[in-house]
Amino acid sequence: MKDKFYKYIQELQDTITTALEIVDGKAKFQEDIWKRPEGGGGRTRVIENGNVFEKGGVNISGVHGKLPESMQNYFGVKDANFFACGLSLVLHPKNPMVPTVHANLRYFEMYDKEDNIVDQWFGGGQDLTPYYLFNEDAVHFHNTCKTACDKHNAEFYKTYKKKCDTYFWNTHRNEARGIGGLFFDYCKDIENMNMENWYNFTTEVGNSFLESYVPIVEKRKDLTFTEDQKNWQEIRRGRYVEFNLVHDKGTLFGLKTNGRIESILMSLPPHVQWVYNHTPEEGSEEDRLIKVLQNPIDWI
Repeated sequence: MKDKFYKYIQELQDTITTALEIVDGKAKFQEDIWKRPEGGGGRTRVIENGNVFEKGGVNISGVHGKLPESMQNYFGVKDANFFACGLSLVLHPKNPMVPTVHANLRYFEMYDKEDNIVDQWFGGGQDLTPYYLFNEDAVHFHNTCKTACDKHNAEFYKTYKKKCDTYFWNTHRNEARGIGGLFFDYCKDIENMNMENWYNFTTEVGNSFLESYVPIVEKRKDLTFTEDQKNWQEIRRGRYVEFNLVHDKGTLFGLKTNGRIESILMSLPPHVQWVYNHTPEEGSEEDRLIKVLQNPIDWI
């Protein structure tokens, strides 16, 4: 399973980066191949200063070895080894009318002293972080997520949409990072879903990414915007940074397993503002966004 999924994310990385270069029309992804001293490595691809994307990354990794003590304590195990692989992407557009997007697909195995698999699971999802809220874009994104889910289980969209709203929540701000999407984790072998079924579902979500996001980019990338709107985008990016550094499990796992720091932090945008006690004008588009982020809604 691990070899099969790692091959899949390699191919998906190629598909996504090729498509995004076409959308951007200027910038190309820079590739870095890196190795982890304790075992494994990855392939980082970063795009910067393009026509459309100010900064973005589409990364894959496959790492293995002894599970660090902090993670053994977290999982309640001793002397465990692990293998983890995944694809993670974040795209920060130049135009504030185009939303930031994040997606992640991952697979994890844990072994005993005899290298027998004692636990394994899939996780992943995709979510949208707009700076200016176009309802039709939110509906399109969520409809694409639901279509992927419905091919496997009629309850998945409702369940994983709710988990996404709960997970991507900046508790210290009492607001969501964005307008959600899907989030699933610890998807294990159960009565009606074996690991092959979870593989099929996880890859279905991965295959839906370009359809969920690219039409939105194409529709919004050439809209005009003001300096004030660009400032608002950078203020909201600050909230994105706060979530990734304070709450994001993937970031914390990477830091605790001696992951490649440049790859882990590629999700952070290049230009960010923290403005003291900034409050948007009542009734403005910025204010409308905040109200939705404070009270997540159903888009379908």
